[in-house]
This record gives sequence, structure tokens and C-alpha cells, in this order.
Amino acid sequence: MTATKRLNLQVGDEILEGALMTPARLIPGVLFVHGWGGSKDQDMRRAEDIAQMGCVCFTFDLRGHAKTEPKRLSVTRDDGLADVLAAYDFLIGQPMVDKNAIAVVGTSYGGYLATLLTLQRPVHWLALRVPALYPDADWKTPKALLDRKKIALFRNRFRGYRKNRSLEACAQFKGDVLIVESEHDTVVPHPTIASFIAAFTSANSLSYRIIKGGDHALRDEAVRKTYHDLLVTWVSEMVRGARRADPKTAPPAA
Repeated sequence: MTATKRLNLQVGDEILEGALMTPARLIPGVLFVHGWGGSKDQDMRRAEDIAQMGCVCFTFDLRGHAKTEPKRLSVTRDDGLADVLAAYDFLIGQPMVDKNAIAVVGTSYGGYLATLLTLQRPVHWLALRVPALYPDADWKTPKALLDRKKIALFRNRFRGYRKNRSLEACAQFKGDVLIVESEHDTVVPHPTIASFIAAFTSANSLSYRIIKGGDHALRDEAVRKTYHDLLVTWVSEMVRGARRADPKTAPPAA
């Protein structure tokens, strides 16, 4: 299906009649949010493969990372959320992006920010790899200055969604969710993952996977490929499922 717009093209003194045809359907947008200490480059390959399925993908560097790394000691979680909101608004501003078909892929700290994003912007699909969790207190304290020991203790206990802003956001989320845990993760332990899983009480669907042999950063190439394939497959299933549900308005198939 295409949309046709008839127009005139002027060439010197001549006017040529033409017809411009564009896809009738808008396509999904996918926003990638990297973790603390990461960069947009870590998601480039995944974004490229998902873009080939017929999606518009956007990956970016949070402030305090890559070229702005010297600012890291002053960056707060409030700054991080502002960056993610700006990146989201940029993505949905692209002409071909369907504002009702937005996926957000967040890793660790990026997963934490992604959950908070859903409180302020519509998100249809949410993929969280080793999502980090933080106490609500000290929101405007530079993240690099937060007490790491307190955060580690906080993450090692199961948390109910009513007492944490990020988990409350999960409880309100009504889209489709993918949560990926690493088997040997010492940064985001299983109680944190369990807290996120339990919080998604209203989700349309929830998929949970453990990457065997994986650590928090996925340093091994084999486990990185496992995650890559898992994510690309899940996004593909979500996009194709949306098209089957509403073939007139849903995104095109891969």
C-alpha cells in the first residue's frame, strides 16, 4: 500500500507533472539507552540489524559519556532522564516513525531510565537488559557520588513496586516487556531482577531470559551474540505480531 501525492516539477521554463508515492504505513521507532560507563557504539550493531527489519533506530551518548565524559562527576539521574526524554522526542519527530509503535531498549542504568521514561512518554515495547535499581532518595545527587555500598545492599533485597519510583512505573506499564538477566551478574543481582519481574503487573506480555555464562557487561563475544540474537528475535516478533493484529495500520513486516 502506498500514498500518492500529485505535484508539479519545474525544470527551467517547463512544468512537469509527477506523482510522488510513499509507504502508506508509518514504521516503528526503537530507542536504545546505554548503561553507565557505556556509549551509543555498544548498540550500533543491534540497531543496524533491527533497522533492516523496517524500524527507525536511534542510539545516542548520555551526557557524561563519550565526548562529554569529563562531566560525569556532575551528572545526576535527573540529567539522565532529561537526556532520554530529549532522545525520545527526537526519534518520534522523524517523519516515518509511528508514534504508537515505539520500543525502548535499556541496559543497566539505561534500563532504569527507560522505566522512568514510560511515566512521561508512550512506549509500546520495553526491553530491559540487567536493569539497575536505585533508591528514590538523592535524586539530584551526582550519580558518580552515590554510595555504592548502600546501592549494593538495596539491590540485594526484593523490593515491592509501591515503594520505588522505577518499579511503580513498571506496575503502570501496559505494553510488552522483555527482561534479560546475566547468570553471573554481580552488579545487578537476582533479587533486583525479581523485583522488576514482579512489578510488571499490568504488562500485556512479559518475557524473561537468563544469559548463561554472562556477566553484567557481557564481556564474552559468545554471550554478546546470544543477547544480540535474543533481542533482534524479540523485536521481530513484536513487530510482526502488531502487524497481524491490525494489518491496515501496523508496522510493515521485516
